[in-house]
Amino acid sequence: MKIICRCEDVTEEEIIEKIHEGYHSMDDLKRIIRVTMGLCQGKGCRKHIAKILARELGIPIEQIVQPTYRPPTKPIPISATVNK
Repeated sequence: MKIICRCEDVTEEEIIEKIHEGYHSMDDLKRIIRVTMGLCQGKGCRKHIAKILARELGIPIEQIVQPTYRPPTKPIPISATVNK
């Protein structure tokens, strides 16, 4: 068992299973099994998932569209963004 998304504890087998069920994009996988939604926001797994998708779908990795990014949901004060 090879864990691909460590933040959400998702294995390569789970990803492949979902691809075979018809989830053929990074956004599909993100919505159904939460890959790229952990603390690292996909920094640790995004490329690996794209490789798996490309391999399983038989397409070049360049055709894999990366998932959408969302801004952080926790508000921060403006003073946190100002250099002091």
